[in-house]
Amino acid sequence: MRIGYFLSSEEYTPAELLEQARGAERAGFEALWISDHYHPWVDAQGQSPFVWSTIGALSQVCSLPVTTAVTCPTVRIHPAVLAQAAATSAVLHEGRFVLGVGSGEALNEHILGDAWPQTDVRLEMLEEAVEVMRELWAGGFVNHHGRHYTVEHARIYTLPETPPKVYVSGFGPKAIDLAARIGDGYVSTMPDADMVRRFRDGGGGDKPCQAGFKAAYADSEEAGMRIAYEKWPNAGVPGELSQVLPSPRHFEQAAQLVRPEMMKESFVCGNSADAHLEMIDRYAKAGFDEVYVANTGPNWQGLFDLYQRDVLPRLR
Repeated sequence: MRIGYFLSSEEYTPAELLEQARGAERAGFEALWISDHYHPWVDAQGQSPFVWSTIGALSQVCSLPVTTAVTCPTVRIHPAVLAQAAATSAVLHEGRFVLGVGSGEALNEHILGDAWPQTDVRLEMLEEAVEVMRELWAGGFVNHHGRHYTVEHARIYTLPETPPKVYVSGFGPKAIDLAARIGDGYVSTMPDADMVRRFRDGGGGDKPCQAGFKAAYADSEEAGMRIAYEKWPNAGVPGELSQVLPSPRHFEQAAQLVRPEMMKESFVCGNSADAHLEMIDRYAKAGFDEVYVANTGPNWQGLFDLYQRDVLPRLR
């Protein structure tokens, strides 16, 4: 299993993200995830830099492969523009770039006043967006007149030697089926063997399956829990709310239903190597090939030291 580090654009400045990327490579992590947001989930997270600028800068500070986890190519940015961004990123990273995509959240996608479609329409848009991007990566002039997108006489001139791989995120059955049908890989955040099995049986076969989880490194589990609750109370918001709430203010309101102790259900809190190894093992047993850990709070160097000293050597 490949172990990577997850860069949280919602919480850290561009300079901090680059510092974390350098630290992750020194610690022995093998790859990077990076989130793509216009807004943070809650104001306490406090950041949200433009991911494509950060991805370009990452190519100059480390050599780790990078996957967006994940980009929504349907509403906020037209897929023809994202196709160009992904192609340039793949060139800068010398092919070590994967475009992870998903159907998105209203939190980021509503900002231009577009209607936020229902799930089935979002998945339909995602499929067409991936089609448009792959057409453009083929290198010729593209004219596309689809149900959701129009492209006229467009050609991307700066292309990598091979088109970027597209990994597709999915949690519900329809989204997982779409990922299996059109994706070069699968992206999730849940150690759920049924999801992986559905992807593989539905056409995904032996394609890579990536997943990620969050940690809050601190001197104790309780201190980590408090950091996680301060920065990511939205992690406890249930159901489809994460897809439909439109602003950090609304997530803060929903998070009033979340209790601090609930953070231990989704975060590895504290400084226990065993706790991290147990979480990684859950994803391994579910069938994932790659697992990415994100730190929340100011103590990311402590997490890097823990992995370099006590976690990664035991996995290898």
